[in-house]
Amino acid sequence: MTDVLTESRLPLPLLRKGKVREVYEADRDHLLLVASDRVSAFDIVMREAIPRKGAVLTQISAFWFELLGAQVPSHFVTARTGEILRRFPVLAPHRAEIAGRTMLVRRTTPVPFECVVRGYLSGSAWKEYKASGTLAGEPLPGGLVESARLEPPVFSPATKEETGHDINVTFSTMANALGPAQAIRLRDASFGVYGAGRDYAATRGIIIADTKFEFGVDAQGTLRLIDEVMTPDSSRFWPADQYQPGRSQPSFDKQPLRDWLLGLKAEGQWNGEAPPPTLPPEVIAATSQRYLEAFRRLTGFDLPEDA
Repeated sequence: MTDVLTESRLPLPLLRKGKVREVYEADRDHLLLVASDRVSAFDIVMREAIPRKGAVLTQISAFWFELLGAQVPSHFVTARTGEILRRFPVLAPHRAEIAGRTMLVRRTTPVPFECVVRGYLSGSAWKEYKASGTLAGEPLPGGLVESARLEPPVFSPATKEETGHDINVTFSTMANALGPAQAIRLRDASFGVYGAGRDYAATRGIIIADTKFEFGVDAQGTLRLIDEVMTPDSSRFWPADQYQPGRSQPSFDKQPLRDWLLGLKAEGQWNGEAPPPTLPPEVIAATSQRYLEAFRRLTGFDLPEDA
């Protein structure tokens, strides 16, 4: 595995490039997702990459797809490098580039909404609650504090925006766009996957405070879980032994990076816009270790060098 990959360049048709991933057309029925080590914060992609971040995101998603396969159909086929190379020999010269960070998936047509499940009151949900006493436009009980557990969890869909933050919308907004039956299917599937994932993570000392899922519909009309699943980029992972309602929580993600950037903003050394500041080696190393620790805690073993 290469130490750092900022962008993959494979001999396959490139379908699209996101903040972190390149998506290639593998064949008529499959796509290849390659997670780079790019990192973004405050909707800005940093110039420097985070070693092994892409492999962590890919392998955590693969772990969940395999563990929760009975919960909901998914687009996952394999994240094993050897199997991918056997199916697509043209990639053999690129083994170091794709090892550990690449996933073969079935093609689907993505649903144009993010399916967010919130089990705790944090982030934008906490901001909305403080301002209006609501979450996703629906009223919540009064007197809740930051990071309070929400029981039952709340389904909070969001639009998918090409630039900037996704926009939280009400369930009725999603139902009007997709139809009530499809909206209910998405909500029920999201609750099911989150509940199973939350319960498993609790046995590993991790609180999954919230997460966002994406779904797609395949050629046969089957609704499938797609993209990444309950990773530190798509979720808030909190160490259970440090949980304390009434404040923000430490998390297993790019918190060291965000904290450093917030410090620069507070000191007037960065205006929060592109171009981003140059990341010092200690921030890069601390962020990498945070991702690796999330993988180790969740799965119980260290991330393999060549998954």
